[in-house]
Amino acid sequence: MKETIMANFYTDNDDIRFLFRYYKMTELAEIVEGDFLDSRKFDWAPENAEDAVDNYDRILDTIGQLAGDYIEPRSEDVDLEGNILNEDGTVTRAKGTQENLRNLAEAQVGGFTLPHRFGGLNGPNLIYIISIEIVSRADASLMNLYGLQGIAETINAFASEEIKQQYLPGFSDGRYTGAMVLTEPDAGSDLQAIKTAAHVYQDDRGNWFLHGVKRFITNGCGEVLLVLARSELDRSGGLGLSLFVCEPGPTVKVRRLENKLGIHGSPTCELFFNNTPCQLIGERQRGLVTYVMSLMNGARVGIAAQSLGIAEAAFRVARDYAAGREQFGVAIESFPAVRDMLVEMKLDVEAARTLTYETCWHVDHENGVLRKAASGEVTDKAEKKKLRMAAKKLKRLNAMLTPMSKYYASEMSNRVAYDAIQVLGGSGYMKDYPVERYARDARITTIYEGTSQLQIIAAVRGVCNGTAEKFLLGMEQTLQDLCPDEAKDLLEILQRGREQLVEAVNFTKEQPGTEYMDLQGRRLVDAAIILIVGHLFLRQSIVAPAWEDEFTTESVPVGGNENGSDNQSGQSETLDAYRTVRRHKAIVARRYITGNANRIKMLSADIIRHDRSSMTEYEEIVGSLP
Repeated sequence: MKETIMANFYTDNDDIRFLFRYYKMTELAEIVEGDFLDSRKFDWAPENAEDAVDNYDRILDTIGQLAGDYIEPRSEDVDLEGNILNEDGTVTRAKGTQENLRNLAEAQVGGFTLPHRFGGLNGPNLIYIISIEIVSRADASLMNLYGLQGIAETINAFASEEIKQQYLPGFSDGRYTGAMVLTEPDAGSDLQAIKTAAHVYQDDRGNWFLHGVKRFITNGCGEVLLVLARSELDRSGGLGLSLFVCEPGPTVKVRRLENKLGIHGSPTCELFFNNTPCQLIGERQRGLVTYVMSLMNGARVGIAAQSLGIAEAAFRVARDYAAGREQFGVAIESFPAVRDMLVEMKLDVEAARTLTYETCWHVDHENGVLRKAASGEVTDKAEKKKLRMAAKKLKRLNAMLTPMSKYYASEMSNRVAYDAIQVLGGSGYMKDYPVERYARDARITTIYEGTSQLQIIAAVRGVCNGTAEKFLLGMEQTLQDLCPDEAKDLLEILQRGREQLVEAVNFTKEQPGTEYMDLQGRRLVDAAIILIVGHLFLRQSIVAPAWEDEFTTESVPVGGNENGSDNQSGQSETLDAYRTVRRHKAIVARRYITGNANRIKMLSADIIRHDRSSMTEYEEIVGSLP
């Protein structure tokens, strides 16, 4: 009888477990739980910050076990089976997807960030994003159902109490999945061009009805549909749009399922609304400007986490294959070219994870400040002003970090999946191994929820308006006191890199208009990301854990130089898991910072070179249309 190997995609990932203890999770617990009074009303609510963090750890452990033992083993069949469009316009999901949704519902993780009063876990955004990465490593397509909880968050943030009570408990207990119904055939990323008319019929109740077509709708067969539609027929642009919620029924038909390259387990639908009854979310004319922009920001960090999961899965297959595949009498990971490729893949994954988790940390703090300001508990004028200033600062920072994370992680995922195929060679091109699926799944991440080019346009504003420089200076000041002597040279490299970036930014700002900024956006954003990640790696190699548990206290043998030890005797020493990873981070920080020093210099030099030939000599370079 074949032995069943139990897997846990949380506990087998020391980098995630390290970062879980690197961040002060008790601080996030206090932000989302406030005074912890919910523990008196709901038996699943934590009693204090330590209890909350213990809950987060247990939840991630549960999701990790589900991902490793059930979701991942079903992923190949889900990819092959896909979804079926029925004659009545409904959709039947793959058998494995249906089973996965049942498992997640039984685990009660459907309302991850929803308040306890709706049956939710009231978890911080950072913990939710970690869970998305874990699920995505098992099956990227499932994330497009599990990872759409931002729909519930939008209803909780902006809808009436009646609508909240109608839908949110169903998200929490796993009865409902949702869809963001935004894109139209002719609008694409330009949501302001949406034409769908949301008609008001003159009945005695003043109900709203939707009519029109939407395309490329992820999970368009979900139980709760958030629809962006034009409510002001006499007004073009974003201010003519409002947000509505409706349910599937006889007036909502899935007209087609898209035949896609990847993420086959996620149904991508074209929807037709035939005078569908719906309810207005919040206020008219704020659908795009306020509500959908908030929804999209959360979705973009979710795609970053999805990208991380795909890349982690691809790296692990490549690493395992390289260790076991022999050529010329030795494992291929012994070859310098393969070894260097695997090292770069590993660093790429950790860099993207570092940037994405840091983004979530600041998003949670922004949410906390906004929640505190809205609560009315602060009455002192000076304190109110401090809250407003903090909210403004965090909003600007997150407006830069969010698109950075989505851009960097999604591009990274494609690189790592591509290189995983290369490591496996001809075997990687075959369906005998999952890396070809990872490459197909990764490809969409740079496209949906805003293309990489749109993320760069959004992020470069933060680089050029001084947000990046202030963030880097703040990290430099923190590291001045923390940095040990043996790492001071790395801090100096980062400081020089910041100066080079600022010089390039100043040159860009001297150019008329915004065309040159957009033209050089990728170089500016890449340089800023390198510096931010470099600082974060360096800090991770220094900082003690935020709290102690078995991961930070139980010592295990650590090898000599093979694991980066300074122990020249070659004899093993003992370190706990946290400090073992921290030692690894010191090696990573040095390679990453020194290896990218010249790249920042070259990026800055390219910008200052003032090459505008892509704009001025476009036709001469690309030629005329065929």
